[in-house]
Amino acid sequence: MPTREQDRILVTGAAGQIGTELVLALRERFPAGNVVAMYRSTPLAPEVAAGGPSAVSDVTDAKGYAQVVAEHDIDTVYHLAAILSVGGEQDPKKCWEVNVGGLLTVLEVAHERQQRLFCPSSIAVFGPNTPAVAPQETPLHPTTMYGVTKVAGEILCDYWFQRYGVDVRGVRYPGLISWKAPPGGGTTDYAIAIFHAALRDGSYECFVSPATRLPMMYMDDAIRGTLGLMNAPFKALNHHADFNLGAMSFKASDLADAIAQRVPGFTCSYAPDARQAIANSWPDAVDDSAARDEWGWSPRFGLEEMVDDMLENLRHGLGTE
Repeated sequence: MPTREQDRILVTGAAGQIGTELVLALRERFPAGNVVAMYRSTPLAPEVAAGGPSAVSDVTDAKGYAQVVAEHDIDTVYHLAAILSVGGEQDPKKCWEVNVGGLLTVLEVAHERQQRLFCPSSIAVFGPNTPAVAPQETPLHPTTMYGVTKVAGEILCDYWFQRYGVDVRGVRYPGLISWKAPPGGGTTDYAIAIFHAALRDGSYECFVSPATRLPMMYMDDAIRGTLGLMNAPFKALNHHADFNLGAMSFKASDLADAIAQRVPGFTCSYAPDARQAIANSWPDAVDDSAARDEWGWSPRFGLEEMVDDMLENLRHGLGTE
């Protein structure tokens, strides 16, 4: 069933890029006191910390996580705590422990307490053999530990649904662009850093090549898609935790050019590093027809609209209007 007004909601990874905005969006829609922001060490954004309850815990600590859930009598969990692609390559073992071990903790508690659960996946599940436009159903052979953990996560979520009937849902997020939180250690985060550098320095050195094309999405659409999936009737879903989610696809140079049209004098240079190989293993775009057909997904932001909104909000925040 859709999240009800009286439900109590937990967001893990609430200090992250998605978590910050999701907590704020949920508190706009439901009683703020019913939305608990859980984090481990990175401080919460001030507006998140001040706007409602929070908890310090670690999803790899099964006992501590279960205690937080019990104390707050949680009905619905948005499980966002994870180590991303770059961090995963620096410490693959830890990435597995957090992303897969933590998910197992969350799934087990969801089963015990009959919770509803959102567990996101990522375009990182795809690999070099994936078609340029990634189908919903395709072999998954990622080249990063982050991608490996996300493939494992999709399979685990499907198993908990098939075996125990847990209502677990998720989307394969593309690269996400937001002005409210700083980059979080992902390969697509050049598309956030470039805006900050453009307004602060007038120039940016990009760590992927100008021709690198990747699926991207503005955070407003990502949050709307997340809540839209969670509010969809359960019986309408043929897929559960692996929906492709699309919005826009552009080259790094396309984004740089769009910013240069709006920030006089801005220049972008390119110095591809180890993240280029990760980007090369991902598709140019995704086929999200399953999400459109099963729960009515439709994005609102394209490249031009996203750039306008990013610059407007960042200029306001920096006082450079």
